[in-house]
Amino acid sequence: MTDPVNNSSKPDVAWNSRRVLSWTLYDWANSAFATVVMAGFFPLFFRSYWSAGQDSAAITLHLGMANSIGSLVIVLSAPILGALADQGSFKKRFLSLFALIGITMTLGLFWVAEGEWLLAATLYAAATIGFMGANIFYDALIVDVSPRRKLDLVSGLGYAAGYLGGGLLFAFCVFMVLNPDRFGFSGEASAVRVAFLLVGAWWLLFSLPLLFWVKEAPRVQPRTGMVTGGLRQLVNTFHEVRRYRAVWWFLLAYWLYIDGVDTIVRMAADYGAALGFSNSHLILALLLIQFIGFPAAIVFGKLGERIGPKAGIYIGLAAYAVITVWGALMTELWEFFAIAVGVGLVQGGVQSLSRSLYARLIPEDKAAEFFGFYNMLGKFAAVAGPFLMGIVGVLTGSPRIAMLSLLVFFVLGALLLLKVPGRNELQTRG
Repeated sequence: MTDPVNNSSKPDVAWNSRRVLSWTLYDWANSAFATVVMAGFFPLFFRSYWSAGQDSAAITLHLGMANSIGSLVIVLSAPILGALADQGSFKKRFLSLFALIGITMTLGLFWVAEGEWLLAATLYAAATIGFMGANIFYDALIVDVSPRRKLDLVSGLGYAAGYLGGGLLFAFCVFMVLNPDRFGFSGEASAVRVAFLLVGAWWLLFSLPLLFWVKEAPRVQPRTGMVTGGLRQLVNTFHEVRRYRAVWWFLLAYWLYIDGVDTIVRMAADYGAALGFSNSHLILALLLIQFIGFPAAIVFGKLGERIGPKAGIYIGLAAYAVITVWGALMTELWEFFAIAVGVGLVQGGVQSLSRSLYARLIPEDKAAEFFGFYNMLGKFAAVAGPFLMGIVGVLTGSPRIAMLSLLVFFVLGALLLLKVPGRNELQTRG
């Protein structure tokens, strides 16, 4: 765990100091991968180019497995990686290593030939591991760039930079792919391949300020036994969480419904392609989600203040249930865009209200410990969902039934959330 004494003793920093801006720029850098590659071009290109001629259900299974494997590797290694981040003065070194893996694998997608779906899936899974692994150390570095009382502001700047940076590069890549002649490309396929190069270059370029100007505070802890220490810390936190029944029920509910949320993000483009929608329309829908999501999350936060975070989450889960059923039944293009608007309206809201509700449930003096467990559980997201979609699609031969299978995550998550006290109950207990 981070030493709060050391953190609070650091001199105050301005929101626009060089080290804060350098740290923030990494979110600007790596969000290009999340937006352009994970949610955008890779699912579409994987289906239409690298898996051309294959059965549709098999393509969904392969994509789901690539997503699940990448997430699962991080889930299994997160406690050890977290221990290293907490106990050693080498967070930047590990961030650099994982980021370099992600960047290299993303660049490598440019050279994967048509039909080589296995190589494409392997590079993508490895890039995802690099992306998520680097984020563990990036998150840990916030205590080295910000005093404790400025953490909310600095963290918010990082998220804002990520939305803006990823959205801008995605918008440019979409324009490039939709107008390949203007850029001298022979077609959309060439433009998409260049988009992977741009993401890798963007990620590398805007990572450099963090590597040059963010300094880590020296640590006095011994570096021996860190791996076993990380596992011991995980077990201790697990037992501590189980003492708080409301926290335990919330985490179970969160694990289920956030898996559904993240699966829709990762698999939406592949699903739309399986129904026959054109790549250009799918990409425009993803852009719509990106630019609606940020302001909608703010509005959803205001809604949570008025009616309570638990009620706000239920509104979001109800919307996701409607989205899932509608998505399984839709036949028209306008419906796909309407669903994209719906996802954009509730995606950020469910995530932000989940965090605020959790903060109300946990003991204040153990916030860092409990949020560490919360963040590790979040890495389970999109492990089961893509795998379930792939398996159901293969067994039934229907992408629509595969989409409908995600309903189980929202229903079970909502039922478990009933065990969690709402705002009035929390106020009464307080």
